[in-house]
Amino acid sequence: MRPYSHQPQTIMKKELAVAALRNGTVIDHIPPRAVFRIVEMLSLSSEPGAITIGNNLPSENLGLKGIIKVSDREFAREDINRIALVAPSAVINTIRDYTVVSKTRVELPDELTGLCTCPNPKCITRNEPMPSRFHKVLENGQVRLRCHYCEHELDPQTLL
Repeated sequence: MRPYSHQPQTIMKKELAVAALRNGTVIDHIPPRAVFRIVEMLSLSSEPGAITIGNNLPSENLGLKGIIKVSDREFAREDINRIALVAPSAVINTIRDYTVVSKTRVELPDELTGLCTCPNPKCITRNEPMPSRFHKVLENGQVRLRCHYCEHELDPQTLL
């Protein structure tokens, strides 16, 4: 029998921070402040399958990151565009039989329809039953969204 020691022991063991997924989608490299916004935007709280959410996990690229694993679901292009609005660094991994079959970095499309609301209270989309429509513009190296109808601009980060 080994005597009890008050000195802490260093365990050199790596382990997964989040359990493996058999089939589904992993949204990885999410900025920590965007994790729960994505859960809300994609209505994941009403998802019938298992969902694993990790936040403030160590990341070499981001410092800290979030991750969302959704079993038995693959996301449509519209959902991926929603993710790109608030988490432009996110990566979508499609998992089948515990194997990553595709890995895609999200990218905001040049035009977004019906994904967010124009903040201009006088915009026609706020007063008529029609979907919002935004164009991606690059200003001083920053991505902005410009309303197709009233030309009001917004920073996608304000959607958080």
